[in-house]
Amino acid sequence: MVLTQLNQTSSPQPTPPELRGYDYDLVIVGGGIVGLTLASALKDSGLNILLIEAKVASLAVTKGQAYAVHMLSALIYQGIGIWDKILPQIAKYRQVRLSDADYPDVVEFATTDISQDTPELGYVAEHQALLEPLQEFVQNCPNVTYLCPAEVVSTKYQADEVVINIKIGEQVKTVKSKLLVAADGSRSPIRQAVGIKTHGWKYWQSCIVAFVKPEKSHNDTAYERFWTSGPFAILPLPGNRCRIVWTAPHAEAKALCALDDEQFLQELSRRFGQHMGKLELLGDRFVFPVQLMQSDRYVLPRLALVGDAAHNCHPVGGQGLNLGIRDAAALAQVIQAAHQAGADIGNLQILKQYERWRQKENLTILGFTDLLDRMFSNQFPPVVFVRRLGLWFLQRVPILKVFMLKLMIGLKGKTPEIAKQSN
Repeated sequence: MVLTQLNQTSSPQPTPPELRGYDYDLVIVGGGIVGLTLASALKDSGLNILLIEAKVASLAVTKGQAYAVHMLSALIYQGIGIWDKILPQIAKYRQVRLSDADYPDVVEFATTDISQDTPELGYVAEHQALLEPLQEFVQNCPNVTYLCPAEVVSTKYQADEVVINIKIGEQVKTVKSKLLVAADGSRSPIRQAVGIKTHGWKYWQSCIVAFVKPEKSHNDTAYERFWTSGPFAILPLPGNRCRIVWTAPHAEAKALCALDDEQFLQELSRRFGQHMGKLELLGDRFVFPVQLMQSDRYVLPRLALVGDAAHNCHPVGGQGLNLGIRDAAALAQVIQAAHQAGADIGNLQILKQYERWRQKENLTILGFTDLLDRMFSNQFPPVVFVRRLGLWFLQRVPILKVFMLKLMIGLKGKTPEIAKQSN
C-alpha cells in the first residue's frame, strides 16, 4: 500500500504516485512520531516533502508503548496546530512525587512551582494517541507525500543533491532531494550507511513496562521512585490506568517477567505501595535493555539525524521521545528559515546550526539521566548520604526546585519558535 496525502480527510487510499523524476526539497525516512512531527512542523514552509515509512500505517499505531509528554513538547504541538486533537486522548499530571526507596523525605513538584496559571506539569500519552493524530494531520498537508509502506534501499550523496532509491512493493523508484533526514530509529540504517560513529554504553539494567489499573484514583500524579536496583516510575493514564516503567538489573528483570501474573503483581505492589489499593494487570508486560548513545555528528552535507537515530538515553524522567520532538522542531526552524532566505537547505553550514543547537542540549540531558541512575542505583554509603541530602535541599530551596523542574519538562535551553507561537 502506498499512501499519498493530498488535502483529504478520509483514510489514505492505495494510489501509487508517479515518483520517477520527481524532485523533493526534503525526504524524511521514518514515519514514527518524530518523523511525522518534523513533516507537520513544515506544513507551511513551502517545501515539497516526501515521508517514507517501512511499516503499514495500521500496524504502526498498535505499538504498546506510552510516553511522558513534557511541557515543551506540548507547546510545540500547540504551535503546529495539532494539540487539540491529541489532548482529549491523553492524561494530564499536575503533580510529580520524587522519592528515594524508603527514605521519608519526598520531593513534591506542583504546577504552582512554575506559575499559578499553569494547569498541569505534563502529560502521558499512549503511542496510538500521538501517532494517529499526526498521521491524519500529515494526510492533510498538501506539501507532503507519504509513502507507506516503502523502504529506502540505497542513497547516493552528491554535491547538490541526494539520490534515493526506494522500494515500493516489487518496484524500485528513484527520487532526488536537497536534503535527507534520518528519523529511522536507534539502529538507523541511514546513519550506519554513511559511517557516522556513536559513543555510549549499554547499562547493566533492563526496563520492564506494563499497564495496570489501581483500585483507587491516581489523582493525576506521576511518581518517580529510586530503588537500589533502578528507577521505578508510575505514570497516570486515562481511565484511571497507570503505566509502569520499572528498571532493574538484567537477570532480575528477566526473572520478574518470567513470573505468573499473580506473583508479578505481588512484586509490583511492594514497589508500587498501597496508596492506590489493589492492582490489576492489563495486557502483557515487556522488557527491553537500556542504553545511552550519542552520535558524533548529527549532520553531514545533505543529511541530518533526528530522534533515536541521533541519540538514546536512560528512561528515567521520560526524556527520550521529548528530545526527539525538540530535534524535529529545531530542524524545522533552521531549514524553513534557510528556505525563506533562498539558501540551500542541504548545505552543511546551514545544517550545522541545527547540530550546534541540539547536540549540546541533548548531551546535557543524557548526562543528567545517567547521573540520576548511577547516583540512585547505588548502595555506597557516601553516595546515599549525598543524594538524600540533595533531596532534602531540593524540597526546601525553591530556586533549586524550580530549576530542576524546568530542566525536566524542557523549559531550560533554547525554545523553538513554533513553541513560542502557542503562547
